[in-house]
Amino acid sequence: MSEPAISVEHLSKRFRLYHDRNQSLKAAVMRGRRARYEEFWALRDVSLEIAEGVTYGFIGTNGSGKSTLLKCLARILEPDEGSSRTRGKVSALLELGAGFHPELSGRENVYLNGSILGMAKAELDRRFDDIVEFAGLERFIDTPVKNYSSGMYVRLGFSVAINVDPDILLVDEVLAVGDEQFQRRCNERFADLRAEGTTIVVVSHSLSSVQAICDEVAWLDDGILRETGPAGDVIDQYLLEVHQERSDGQAHATSGRWGSGEVTIDELEVLGADGRPLDLVRTGERITLRVRYSAAAPVAHPVFTLALHTLEGTLVTNPNTRDAGFHPEQVSGSGYLDLMVDQMPLLPGTYDLSGSITDSSGLHIFDHRHRALRFDVEAGARRDGSGLVTMNGRWAMTDPVRHGSAP
Repeated sequence: MSEPAISVEHLSKRFRLYHDRNQSLKAAVMRGRRARYEEFWALRDVSLEIAEGVTYGFIGTNGSGKSTLLKCLARILEPDEGSSRTRGKVSALLELGAGFHPELSGRENVYLNGSILGMAKAELDRRFDDIVEFAGLERFIDTPVKNYSSGMYVRLGFSVAINVDPDILLVDEVLAVGDEQFQRRCNERFADLRAEGTTIVVVSHSLSSVQAICDEVAWLDDGILRETGPAGDVIDQYLLEVHQERSDGQAHATSGRWGSGEVTIDELEVLGADGRPLDLVRTGERITLRVRYSAAAPVAHPVFTLALHTLEGTLVTNPNTRDAGFHPEQVSGSGYLDLMVDQMPLLPGTYDLSGSITDSSGLHIFDHRHRALRFDVEAGARRDGSGLVTMNGRWAMTDPVRHGSAP
């Protein structure tokens, strides 16, 4: 077997968390003691191997050590124990534009940043036009970067780093830089690098993105490596534990609320096929989304709306009674309204449910409860790739030989 592109052996990294700091020798003398601190181990005895040409993801909660491990691989940080080895040219998309000088022009910074990343001047000359075109900054390339917007600055840094043609590409939460057109170019470039056999290591909190692009995943928890393996399997295990912790801790979505109050939403519920409330559902199962409401006096022609968001804030769907052709004459007292879903289309992940009640025009809000209920989705009987929803389709193939058709 060929050697791995990345090898990590018993790697540990610690930091000092200072309770106070002596800013000078005089301060230390006056205080009569050294600054007090405690040791924090960001990584503890991590060992893993990443094969050549694999797209690999690091997942875990904030503070789990993902970015620290990536910086050790990029040689930005040195481990206190153990080691990491990489084979080939490494390019890191970490703090984009970190090597830029604000007084220099975009052109000068391309050469400066490219040289930091290990590119020779002849190679930069050859690739310069491609880098500038990719960033979309042809008109501004001779302008000092201190006059760039934050988006322009990041796009140029991203373009330099991704056009190095690395053997190993390290990416930390920068998969969504720039506008939609630039993101499309970035995704196409990532696809090209994967097809060319580049080893890509990604850190992201977006589990749907990790599952979509990664072949394998490592799960870090408080600096300890919990699990490695195929992306779907490890992400499923991670979501199950997150769900269990939320259930034990009685955690809820962060909720906002506003409205005039003629009708109020008492509760939002996700119900299973047996009518019992759930906070963990499976893709493909029958569920009901229930809105419990109260109205002190009759309110005519209300419109009920539900919304599902990912944790990152992406709107998945926003159904309402008016668009569905369902028009309640009025509501009065307490009651509930159900949206029945025969086959729940959401793929594994964590989602927030919002609800609102408005007048028939949709302009006057009686009550809106924003992201009031959080629930988890795990894989059902069938797997349908990655993303947010399943198409719930059926595959079929026509054999051209059997039917006499030309290939």
